[in-house]
Amino acid sequence: MQIRFIRTLLFALVVLSMSAASFAQIGVAITIGPPPLPVYEQPVCPGDGYIWTPGYWAYDYDISDYYWVPGTWVMAPEIGFLWTPAYWGWGGDRFVFYDGYWGPHIGFYGGINYGFGYFGDGYEGGRWDGGHFFYNRSVNNVNITEIHNVYNTTVIHNDVNRVSYNGGNGGINRRPNPQEEGAARDRHVAPVAAQTQHMQEARNNPQQRASTNMGKPGVAATPRPGDFKDRGVVPAKEAGAPYTPANRGGSQPRPESNIARPTTPIHPHDLAPVTRPSAPNTGDAKRDQKYQQQQDKVFTKQQQERDKLQQKQEQEHQRLDQQKANDTKKQQVEQHHQQQTQQLQQRHEQQQQHLQQRQQPANREPGKK
Repeated sequence: MQIRFIRTLLFALVVLSMSAASFAQIGVAITIGPPPLPVYEQPVCPGDGYIWTPGYWAYDYDISDYYWVPGTWVMAPEIGFLWTPAYWGWGGDRFVFYDGYWGPHIGFYGGINYGFGYFGDGYEGGRWDGGHFFYNRSVNNVNITEIHNVYNTTVIHNDVNRVSYNGGNGGINRRPNPQEEGAARDRHVAPVAAQTQHMQEARNNPQQRASTNMGKPGVAATPRPGDFKDRGVVPAKEAGAPYTPANRGGSQPRPESNIARPTTPIHPHDLAPVTRPSAPNTGDAKRDQKYQQQQDKVFTKQQQERDKLQQKQEQEHQRLDQQKANDTKKQQVEQHHQQQTQQLQQRHEQQQQHLQQRQQPANREPGKK
């Protein structure tokens, strides 16, 4: 009981410590990959302004098992915002979970083919136009008698595998492209309250656990978040692939090191986007302008250094692929990249701290000006 309380407390601290810019990362890492994605249909869109968020496998340490979070329709938190789905990625020695987020552009989601417009690269299920979201009927289940802002563009995609993770043995072999890297630097919004509640409903439902449903959840998708008993709930038609004890989360040990914690960045694009500091306000206009210029200079330089290191590491990955390097060599390179990224992150944090210290108004004795 005490261990469970400590684990819950640590997880809460992790969530509270995440900034609005880092919602693409969440502290869950395990050694066994998630089951394949189940096959299911999309429930009808409940109304104008709802955007589809695909289902995914999450992990619960308290039961040592994966559980299915159903796909569902969610109201966008802001006009113009789109959903970048969550995904699992191989981190060198374990699978790391990256939470989804809202933003003006679709970011990297592991190249996972979630279907319904999320085919591994961007989103082809709809677009914003004039403050309204328009739905692509070729990939979305929309009732056109109630929703009129629709269009029909055929989407051709040949990748029909049900793999649910990026990298590692049997995972999707894809890295972020320049557009996705740019999206990572946008302003992001965390999953809204309805999505968080939706995830908790799935976590508390034993029928959603992979060890119970064998990769074929009874609730694969819902019309709205948390509506697990709605008449429009959609069950999975079949598991994405045969599910065996070998890929069950419950078969792995639960050492203390498996407590939820912040993910360890391996490449610069794994870091939270550099946040541009807010304008200082000391009451001295000239001093504030000078401070803002210094902050902008540091912000620009740090972003350039990240991009440069990311490009360098990408080139090293390309050389490894060309040389057909073995797994041992690739792991050594990944460890080196991790060290480089951590050193860069520490240096940038120190720079920000020093800048903030220099910009603090000097302490003055009472009565002196």
